Amino acid sequence: MERNRPARLLLLAALLPGLTAIAHAQDNKSEPAPATGEAAPTSATAADAAPSDAAEAAAAAAQAAANEAAAAAEAARASATAAAAATEQKSPEAAPPVHTVEISEAAPPAPGPQPPPRAAAPAPAPTPIEATAPAPRPVEAAAPVAATKPAEATKPAAKPAEPKPTTKPAAKPAGDVGSPSLRAAVAGSWRDPKNVARDGYRHPLETLTFFGAKPDQTIVEITPGGGWYSEILAPFLRERGKYVAAVVDPDTQSSDGARKYQAKAKASLEQKFAASPAQYDKVAIAAYDTFKPAFGPADSADLVLTFRNVHNWRSAGQAEVMFKGFYDVLKPGGTLGVVEHRAKADVPADDKTGYVGQAQVIALAEAAGFKLEAKSEINANPRDTKDYPKGVWTLPPVNQHEAADDAKYQAIGESDRMTLRFRKPR
Repeated sequence: MERNRPARLLLLAALLPGLTAIAHAQDNKSEPAPATGEAAPTSATAADAAPSDAAEAAAAAAQAAANEAAAAAEAARASATAAAAATEQKSPEAAPPVHTVEISEAAPPAPGPQPPPRAAAPAPAPTPIEATAPAPRPVEAAAPVAATKPAEATKPAAKPAEPKPTTKPAAKPAGDVGSPSLRAAVAGSWRDPKNVARDGYRHPLETLTFFGAKPDQTIVEITPGGGWYSEILAPFLRERGKYVAAVVDPDTQSSDGARKYQAKAKASLEQKFAASPAQYDKVAIAAYDTFKPAFGPADSADLVLTFRNVHNWRSAGQAEVMFKGFYDVLKPGGTLGVVEHRAKADVPADDKTGYVGQAQVIALAEAAGFKLEAKSEINANPRDTKDYPKGVWTLPPVNQHEAADDAKYQAIGESDRMTLRFRKPR
C-alpha cells in the first residue's frame, strides 16, 4: 500500500479542480426562484445562458481532467507493475500485490450558498518510486562439520620370522668399519686389474671389516697363494701394523712334486713383493711345516686369516694341527677369520669337490679352543648348486669346463662361501 500512495495523491490532485468546477456549476443551476413569486422568464437571455455555458465548459474541463487522471492512474499503475516486476527479478520472494485505485464519483454538495471557488493548489511533484530492496534471506548456519579422526598409518605387514642361527650374527661388524685407510687399500692403483675384477665375489672391504681388521694390528694370512689379499693387507698395515705372509716351507714336504709346487708358489709371491717395495717392503714371510705348523711367536698376532684352504688341509689330514697353530699364535682375545667353499652338508674327509660342510669347519675351530663369535653371508652365492663335474673348480675363476658351457658357469659366478669369525678366549 505504501508503494501506491504517491500515485493516489497525484490522481486526487489532478481531479480536485474538475470536481470543484462541477460542484460550482451545479450550484448555479439549482439556485431557487426569486421569493417575489414572479414567474421565470420564458425566453432565454444572454445573462441566463452564461451560467449554462459555464457549466458545460466546466463539465468538459472536468471530463478532460478525469481523462487525464485516468491516464495518470494507468501510468502510475504501469510504473508500479514494472517496479514490482523488477523487485521480483531481484528476489525470489513474491512482491506485494498492486491495488487498483478506484475513483468514486463525488457526491453533489448539499444545497446552500457555497464559497467562491479557490485556486487549486499545485500538485506536489511525484516522489519517484524506489524499488524496495528485497529483505535479505537469513543465512542459515552451516551444520557443524564433524571432526575427522586422522587416518592411522597402515602398519606394515609383519615379516615372516627368520630361523634363528645357532650363533647370533654380530649386530655391528667389528673393526675399522669403512675406515679411510682400508678403503684406500682396497681402491689402490697397484692392485692387479684381474684381482679387482673379482671384488664383486670376494667383497674384501666388507670381509675385512667383519673380521675386525685395523691398521695397527699384526695380521697373519695363511697361504696367500698369488697374493690376492696381500695387495690389500700389506699396504694397509705398512705404516702402523705388520703383515705376515705364512707360506709352506718346501723343504718340509715329503715328495718331490709337493716340494716343487710349494717352492714355485713361495718364489712367485716373493717376486711380487720385491717388484713393488712401496707396498710390500715391510712384509714378513713365515715359512711353516704343515705337520707341526708355527706361524710366529706365541700370542703375537691380533688376527689370523685363511681364505679357501680348509678343504686342502682336510684332504691331506692336516686340518687339526693347522687350527691348533692358529690358536697358538693369536693373542688372548685374538680373532680367527675363515672363508671357505660351503657344501650343502658334511662331506667325507677324502671329498674331492673342494666344498666343506660349515658345521665341520666350526667343529675344527672349536676343537682347537676357539669360540664361534659370528657368521656372515657376505660371500654367499645362492646360484651355486655345488654339483659340478669337476667340483668347485668348474666355476670361475678356475673355469675347468667345456668352452660351450662358459656362459652357463659365468652366470653362476664364484662359489658359495661361508664367512666365520672365531675368538680366542682371554
